[in-house]
Amino acid sequence: MNDEKKYTVVGTDVEEVKRLNKNSGLTYNQVKEILAKQMQKRAKLK
Repeated sequence: MNDEKKYTVVGTDVEEVKRLNKNSGLTYNQVKEILAKQMQKRAKLK
């Protein structure tokens, strides 16, 4: 494996950003999907 770190033009560590994003929680689309499923369940109960 290549141990050389990748940086953007302004000096951002690309792998560090990917690692932090992976641990940051739900994405916008995941939240939309969960809310849509909850709304469908509520509509069926009425």
